[in-house]
Amino acid sequence: MLSKMTITLGLCLTVFSSWVYSSPVDEKALEIIRRADEVRSPNKPFRYTLTISEYKAGAAQPENKQILDISMRFIKPDGETKADARSLARLIFPPRDRGKVLFSDGYALWFYTPELRRPVPVSPQQRLIGQIANGDVIVTNFEYAYRATLQGEVPCGDKICYSLLLERKSAEATWPKIRYYVEKEGDNRPFKASYYSLDDRLFKEVTYHDFKPVLGRMRPTKIVVQDARSGKRYSVMEYSDIRLESLPESWFTRESIMRGVQ
Repeated sequence: MLSKMTITLGLCLTVFSSWVYSSPVDEKALEIIRRADEVRSPNKPFRYTLTISEYKAGAAQPENKQILDISMRFIKPDGETKADARSLARLIFPPRDRGKVLFSDGYALWFYTPELRRPVPVSPQQRLIGQIANGDVIVTNFEYAYRATLQGEVPCGDKICYSLLLERKSAEATWPKIRYYVEKEGDNRPFKASYYSLDDRLFKEVTYHDFKPVLGRMRPTKIVVQDARSGKRYSVMEYSDIRLESLPESWFTRESIMRGVQ
């Protein structure tokens, strides 16, 4: 059932870790990706609406459209504050998908639909199938999931970007290698990220657009995900109604999904 769905997981898979960085650490690269992570999302629980439009190359109208209501507990460790990395994505459009939920807790991901008795796990292999990989490419927390190396500076549009190589710290992270481009000036806004497989093939390219004041700083409100393998499809993810929200921890369990969270 899951492999037949074209649900994009946009912003469902937030990845944190308590791994200790191995020596030596590229401190400059670490600071750059930390600042870019802060631009992409706040370090507090929040909620938003995500509209996903899927296109074929050259098409003026989307082939598919989905709308999700997403809640995230996105908290980095800070002193006595423990890290938390859980999310809920509830499908609200199209009507046939209402009631379907994707739930992540760290690296673990489950899918639920009212026709099932209980949530079913999503395997690492399934995460690489079609649009299901988009969750990992959108919200993976680079500071905690990857080791970063600064490789230089390159032009990106009318700006200059830092070029970074990110290599995963654990096989649990979906993407072994990422080439990440972050604006040099200002608050280090993310510009582009390219995602590679174990055999060094380019799978996805992500670009960040429409920076607007959201929750206290300028953040991207549109992200474009290009399927680099075929070049014939891409997804546009647009964010709206973004707000901080006190989300009960009790929402973020498989049992609460079956009861129907609000």
